[in-house]
Amino acid sequence: MVLDSTDALRPLPHLVWPLALALAWALGEAGRRHFRLPRIAAYAFVGFVLAPTQLGWLPLTTAPGGVMLPFLAAAGGGLLMLEFGYRINLHWYRHNPWLLVSAAMEALLTLAALVVACRLYGLDDRTAWLIGALGMASSPLALMRVLHDEQSAGQISERLLHVGAFSCVLAVLVFNVTVGTAVAEQTGWWAAMGQGVWRLGLSAALGTALGAALPMWLRWQHLGARGPVPLVLAALLLVGLAQAWQLSPIVAALAFGLAARHHGLVLARDAHGLGLLGELTALLLFVFIGSRLDLQLAWQGLELGLLLVVLRLFVKAGVLAVLARPSGITLRKGALTGLGLMPLSAFAVLLLLDQSLPVALAGLEQLAPLVAALCVLELLGPWCTMWALKWGRELPEPA
Repeated sequence: MVLDSTDALRPLPHLVWPLALALAWALGEAGRRHFRLPRIAAYAFVGFVLAPTQLGWLPLTTAPGGVMLPFLAAAGGGLLMLEFGYRINLHWYRHNPWLLVSAAMEALLTLAALVVACRLYGLDDRTAWLIGALGMASSPLALMRVLHDEQSAGQISERLLHVGAFSCVLAVLVFNVTVGTAVAEQTGWWAAMGQGVWRLGLSAALGTALGAALPMWLRWQHLGARGPVPLVLAALLLVGLAQAWQLSPIVAALAFGLAARHHGLVLARDAHGLGLLGELTALLLFVFIGSRLDLQLAWQGLELGLLLVVLRLFVKAGVLAVLARPSGITLRKGALTGLGLMPLSAFAVLLLLDQSLPVALAGLEQLAPLVAALCVLELLGPWCTMWALKWGRELPEPA
């Protein structure tokens, strides 16, 4: 029997994702070793270059990965959000109210600046608010990976987590309210409540319940401090339940991490970063996110997208610098915290994957400025965080 060229190439779709992940890992390690570049920037770059809308070598609908890839990407995001929530200490907000004020002012003024800029460029109100909601938050996923890879410690590192967490919560709220108002116009306010407030509330309740149950079960089994396996399994279960019940895996995972910490879950030293599974899912997540970005669409909104990037930088750095002294740090560290909060893409893309309704409402071409900002900050955002930590002298001394 003679095989044609199509038959000869048929196994290749099964190899493209493994090869892409291997290439991303190799470039990430080489860039880290020789140029001290953030690994996740290399991961996203490989996904972006090989994306269906660029070289087209990385289709999202291959037979072995078409069903599992979105789940695995969501699971990677859930693992990072879970650890992000675990790192948050709610007592910080109570003992330092100015930290909460700074986080709220930074997020709300960023939202206002982005909405005004979009309206001045002629976008409609709904699209402007969608872009503002997705652009106001700093990506907790990127922040966690950079902080873990750099092994940083200090005031800037902790404020990146706590300010970023608050802006994340506000962004999800504004995002869902904006979507909910659009649903209300079409199907009524009860449907809007189900789309927005109830969905968020049930997601948080699910994460909180599982986050409280896991420490109780571990104590009942007298297991004490544990490695990453229980958290990884819990995160996979949580993401699966959230997707099956059409809830938000992002909110559920964040609530899980917060609840687990405050119900006494103690992680072993090797659990930070969630071990090998955490590394692998983060690699897949950022390659996957890079592969969802469209260069042609970004080019259409490049001018406004670059303006959004600049506005985010100046508003975040400016607000946190102005409020630095009341919140207990120097003006310089406040400005560096704002610089470190620049990562955007992972959080915004996961919100869009979490709920595709706004794309249908606004039209994908209307979100071109956001896509342009995503393409820029996919690569530059982690660098901004790394340099903020370096200039703030919070990185360990090289051996």
